[in-house]
Order: sequence, then C-alpha cells, then structure tokens
Amino acid sequence: MIQPQRVKSLNAKDIRPGDYVLYWMQASARAAGNHALEFAVRRANEQRKPCLAFFGLTGRFPEANARHYAFLLEGLRETRRNLAAKGIGLVVRNVSPEKGVLDLAGRASLVVVDRGYLRIQKTWREKAARALDCPLIQVETEAVVPVETASPKEEWAAASFRPKIRKLLAEYLVPLRERKPIKDSLGLEFESLDLEEPEGVLRALDVDRTVPPSPFHRGGAAEARRRLKGFLRDKLDHFHDLRNNPSLDYLSHLSPYLHFGQISPLDVALSAAATASPGREAFLEELVVRRELALNFVHYNPGYDAFEAVPSWARKTLQAHRADERPSVYSLGELEAGKTHDPYWNAAQREMVVTGKMHGYMRMYWGKKILEWSPTPEEAFAAALALNNKYELDGRDPNGFAGVAWCFGKHDRPWQERRIFGHVRYMNDKGLRRKFDIDQYVRRVAELESRPA
Repeated sequence: MIQPQRVKSLNAKDIRPGDYVLYWMQASARAAGNHALEFAVRRANEQRKPCLAFFGLTGRFPEANARHYAFLLEGLRETRRNLAAKGIGLVVRNVSPEKGVLDLAGRASLVVVDRGYLRIQKTWREKAARALDCPLIQVETEAVVPVETASPKEEWAAASFRPKIRKLLAEYLVPLRERKPIKDSLGLEFESLDLEEPEGVLRALDVDRTVPPSPFHRGGAAEARRRLKGFLRDKLDHFHDLRNNPSLDYLSHLSPYLHFGQISPLDVALSAAATASPGREAFLEELVVRRELALNFVHYNPGYDAFEAVPSWARKTLQAHRADERPSVYSLGELEAGKTHDPYWNAAQREMVVTGKMHGYMRMYWGKKILEWSPTPEEAFAAALALNNKYELDGRDPNGFAGVAWCFGKHDRPWQERRIFGHVRYMNDKGLRRKFDIDQYVRRVAELESRPA
C-alpha cells in the first residue's frame, strides 16, 4: 500500500509525452520494499511506458570517503541486477544528482524521487524541481510513518514523540504490494558506469581515501537480509536485556544498510513485528520510535549539525560550567588515534576506525567523554561529529546527528548537576565496570584489530 501521505508533488508541472517514467533513485538504493520505485512503476504502467531508474554518484557528498563509497557501490551493483530482473534499467553516472537527473528527464513524461532528510538531499530535490519541465513527485519510503504525519513539529524527546507515532502504526505497518512493469526499459541505451567492478569505479572517483573500506561490513540487499534473518533467529529474543552490553553482540548491525537505503525500514519492522519474541517491542522502539525521532530532528531543525541544535537548557548549563577544569584535554588528533588514558574509550574509538561501526552503548559513553575532555562544549560537539561522520558507515545520517546531539542533552532531560557537565547526563568508567564485563569488550576489539583484512 502507498498511503497518500507518502506522496508529494515538488512542482506544478504537467505530465507530458515521453519515452519512459524516470525514477530518480537517490536515498532508497534498493529494488524491493521501495514505495518510490513502486509508485514510478505504477505510473509507467498507467501510461504503458517503461520505467527507467537513475542514480547520481557524486564524489562530493559532504564528509563521505572511500569507506562509504565502497559500501554504496557494492549495494548499487546488486540493485542494478535486481532491477534488471524486473525489467528496469539503472543508469548510474558520476555527476551531481540534481544535474544528472535533468539530462535523463528530457525524455521522461514525469520523474519520481525518493525522500532524503538532510540539507543537501533537500537542496538537490528543490533545485531539480525548479529546473525540470515535467512533474517531480516525491514518495517517502525511508520512514515507516511519514515525518510530517508523525508530527508537525520538532519533538523534544521520545516521551512526546512515542504516543504520536504509535497510534499511527496500524495504518502504516502494512506490506507494500509490488507490481512488475508491463514494459521493460532494458533496451534503452544510455551511457552509464560499469558497476560490475565497483573497485574500479571507486578508483576513478575523486574522493577522500584516508579511510579504507571496511573488511567487516559488505554492502548490498542480500547481505542486509542475511543479517536481518540471523538477528531475528539468534538475537532478538535477548535484544531487550542484552542490547546495551558491549561485551556481547546482540545488535542487528542493520544501520549501515538502512542508511544507504539497501533495506526497507518497513520490511525490517514487519519482520520483527511478525514474531512473538520478548525482544520485539524493544527492537521496534529503536527502529521506529528512536530512528524516526532522529528523522524528525533533522527535518525540523535546520541547524542539526551544529552545537546550537542542543536544547537551550543544556547549552545554558554547559555554558555555566565551561570554565571548569578538565581532568584531561585531548586534541582531535589524539582522540582520532585512540590515545587517551581510558582503555575503554580507546577500544570504542578503535572499533569504529577498524570496522566502521561502534557498539551503540559505547557510542554514548564515547561522546560523553569527548565532552569531558575538550576545552569547550562547542569543540567537543564538532570533534564528536567529525569522527562519527568520518569512520562510521552509518555516519552523516539523521541517527548520527541525533546521537551526537544526545550526548549534549538533546532528547534528554536535566540530571544531577556535576562539574563540566552541569545538568547534562554523565557517564563514567565505573559504570561500565559495574554493569558489564567491559574488559571482555576491550579484548574483543583487540581481536578484531588483529584479524587480517
């Protein structure tokens, strides 16, 4: 089902004669569980025309590097094959997306695009909408519940957002019925990158190569489904009580695949909801409530990537304590190298650098300590965001922006006043040792570092 709330016309142009309906695939790089693709196929079938897909592979996405592009290209190779099996051609070009779509739209009757929530993604769509001579229709498929439908404003915390989105789940937590195109576009000839050798495409891109691809996480829908299946089978039953334990591994590891649009959040939610697992509700809380609270944040707060996005109460209390003596102060270079006095923090940083992911609980601790060890809160915020975006496969993501801001008080409440933190929530190494076998976590990260690539 494609609910009307998912669909929005981005301009007022009229449908015109054309050779195909163009699906501008940018945020949702998958062939299944994709409302935007399905909408384009249905429109193409109505017009008895083929559906053609386009992806703009810009090498200038802010803060993206070789690690991110390798994962993306692995997924795009599989997506092209999966689309071809449906009779849909995928054109991939090394061009800024909002410019690349204009060329292919010259022969299109209309263009359908998926939805992105970050500033650059919105700008691409706004520029294209103005320049196109045919309709540009946006279809939201990266949220279970469309952002404006879930809430018309920025929410202050999960406590205010949760009841709003939960009352809508029955309407939106329904499968998408997919149809095949009645005409295929595989015979249409267009210049396109050869995705069968993604390493070659990556070498040709002008991107930051200081961070290598992760040897622990491979991109693609098949790998995403494999991880989902294994998580539901082996981990979901204990997700509610063991997910925060960094010495164990009861996480789904789906965040990179969700970030790159390689698996549908709706499909993941439906798969979990269909179980009778005791961990089901905790997982849906993370996947739907918390993840879509992050979408709410970046959509309604234009300054989501700056310290000013932190709530006023948190900025005020941190300002009141900005002159407090820090127990240690580390430069960005020292933090990046994992050279602090804290072996648990160092292990978390190394896990992220080596694998491309950090355990979720440790990411909270990691961010709190950067606040404690930086000369000012503003410098701490910038350092945490820069490191997260550089090394995390799911960096540069609404969840990442919200997660860093949470370490500074976003989506949280005031706590007991402390030095440096003021009323912002505090975390320390004693808590790690009390709750977990945290030394086992350090050993596990060391084993990952020693594993051959």
